[in-house]
Amino acid sequence: MVLFSIRKHFKNRHDTSSKGSQRFSRLHKPGSFFDKNHQAKKYHSLQDDEIALEARITQVQRSDTAFGGNFTPTDAQNNDNELISDLDLFIQSMSKCIGTEKFGLSFEFTDLKFQPKKAKKPILSDVTGKIDRGSLWGVMGASGAGKSTFVNVLMGKQACTGGTTKINGVPGDMKKYKKIIGYVPQDDIVLPELTVRENILHSARIRLPSNWRGEQIQKHVDILISCLQLAHVKDSLVGSASNPVISGGQRKRVSIGIELAAAPMALFLDEPTSGLDATSASSIMMTLKELSRLNITVITIIHQPRAEIFESLDSLLLFGRGRVIYQGPEREVQPYFEGLGFNFPRSGNPADTIMDIIAGQGHLYKSSGDTGIWPLIHNWKHCQGSRRFGRESNASTISTLPKTPNLPNSHEVSSTSSVTSTSTRNNKTTEALSLRRSIRSRGAPFHKQVYHCLLRSLLQQYRLRSSFFFEIFVSALGGFLIGLAQFKAEGVNFRGFFLPPYAILSSSIDYSSVPQMALLVGIAIGLIASSPGVKIFGEEKLVYWREASSGHNRLAYYLGKVLSTFPRMVVACLHFTATFMLLSTPRIDWPSAFLANLLYFYTIYGLASILSMLARREDGPLLAVMASLIVGVLNGMSPTLSVVAEWHMSWFWRALPGTWLAEAYFEKNVGGLGYLYAIEHASEESGYRLGKFGWDCCVLGIIGTVYRVLAFGAMRVLDQRGNG
Repeated sequence: MVLFSIRKHFKNRHDTSSKGSQRFSRLHKPGSFFDKNHQAKKYHSLQDDEIALEARITQVQRSDTAFGGNFTPTDAQNNDNELISDLDLFIQSMSKCIGTEKFGLSFEFTDLKFQPKKAKKPILSDVTGKIDRGSLWGVMGASGAGKSTFVNVLMGKQACTGGTTKINGVPGDMKKYKKIIGYVPQDDIVLPELTVRENILHSARIRLPSNWRGEQIQKHVDILISCLQLAHVKDSLVGSASNPVISGGQRKRVSIGIELAAAPMALFLDEPTSGLDATSASSIMMTLKELSRLNITVITIIHQPRAEIFESLDSLLLFGRGRVIYQGPEREVQPYFEGLGFNFPRSGNPADTIMDIIAGQGHLYKSSGDTGIWPLIHNWKHCQGSRRFGRESNASTISTLPKTPNLPNSHEVSSTSSVTSTSTRNNKTTEALSLRRSIRSRGAPFHKQVYHCLLRSLLQQYRLRSSFFFEIFVSALGGFLIGLAQFKAEGVNFRGFFLPPYAILSSSIDYSSVPQMALLVGIAIGLIASSPGVKIFGEEKLVYWREASSGHNRLAYYLGKVLSTFPRMVVACLHFTATFMLLSTPRIDWPSAFLANLLYFYTIYGLASILSMLARREDGPLLAVMASLIVGVLNGMSPTLSVVAEWHMSWFWRALPGTWLAEAYFEKNVGGLGYLYAIEHASEESGYRLGKFGWDCCVLGIIGTVYRVLAFGAMRVLDQRGNG
């Protein structure tokens, strides 16, 4: 309804007779957009005559997104009113979020180097250049050439071990810019249980400025979805790779939309066309092309692109053995290699030829001379200082040694230089302040991030309610079986020495039935809760790594996931305790049994979360079951705690939750029989203390919390590895 109202509002704002010509001129005039007063503004973008093969691309009579597109005048008059309005709104929303009309980031890097600590040789070395805002860059190279390392260093995911990097001319720690830099991984890391809109909306709620209201965020997301041409599937579940609901190209656009929802000023992508058919791959690259028209800096790693995709790139950065082989406009790369003596097949894909050359197979295209990778690296390093690619007004270029201009006289030189230098410094200072304010304002407050992560986790569990119902069934079945095992005792689970003067009437003692019952309860709860506890975190490691690297608060994400398990634990414990108490009829009262069982559920979920962080996804459930059996069996029943004390190992048994569960059960089943039996003797023999039920429950809660703290620590350690 909101989107319909917006479109209707914009549809009626202009005179019908002038709609077609105005929109057509706006659509084919890159570099302008309209603010709320419909005054044309300029933003730094590519001009049509600056891309040699742009005409070939614009011949396609199709628009997959509303960020741009190429239409005939008739199409513009009849069909594009809603799309153009969405584009205007999207640009206004981006400008409001960023706080400036200059959306993109420029990157400068000098003698960039990266060498792991234990490596003998650097992976990246002597990389120098500049990427201007508002451009689409393709990073290419053979496997192991250093392209992924370069992108990770440029983004700040890996710290460079040499050289300097600047953003908008300002040096500094690249990690502090992660809130305004988007990264789209090669795999579509999205939550399959959520819809297209829900995935994008969550990213917007977490990452947009904290002063944005809910209505503004909703509007921003709806406009973005419309621009990505996902409106017709916005309420469809994304699905998984094995069970897809939407197409591969749509999944990729959802992945891109998750980053665009945060209004990034630069967008990095890792092989966005991998695994897609030709049509979907072309559609994705057209989307990226149009995003660069909005002055967003787009840098993508690309592998063996089709000719049309290759020609849609503005500039290229070619790597070989961690060094630069070529940097510059795409339209000049073929003449550059032809100047080195390489012959390009007339009917072949130039991208394939270039990939062969930079992979060391240049002898296929050059009959004599050096064709290896090192000569290419040395040749480019030599040319970098002597050959100057013309800097176009809004195309990305390489930094080269500037030519000295011909100036009339020294006075004019001094005056002009002073004015230019002052103006440049003022512009950089203003832009740096605006950028700093934008970074500080990004991200929802901590409590809101916890709230949104909690709601998302609960929604995931609701969508997977069949799994939840199965857990409830298993809980009830487990309680039924344990209760059935205790049914014959009819609630009589303790016999001790009678108090004097009736001690002589004591025929036999039974101190092990209560610990045995606690043992069965602990094992049953372990089997019930261990596997679901692993799934809470184990299946979302990639999602967590992606969100953490983009500025999500890690603790907020973790707390949201932890809190979302509480309703699940309560309901499961309720069904387990009800069936168990109904059949076993022990002396322990129902509320006390429910509380002890619930806290033990809490500890098992915490233990499972640790293993979900450390183990592989396939191994996590099995290891969690084994761990729950260990902590359940070592509960002081056999060997007894009194025997364990003689081994000086009481501390180990007391560190496990099973012991505290057994002691809680012992207190509530035996503690009330002091009027009849010598329960102090039973306490000494078994090692369980009496009158400590409250303390036992507190320790169970403490152990469960410690497990979760350890799990969070493991998650942070693995986070550094996953993003490293």
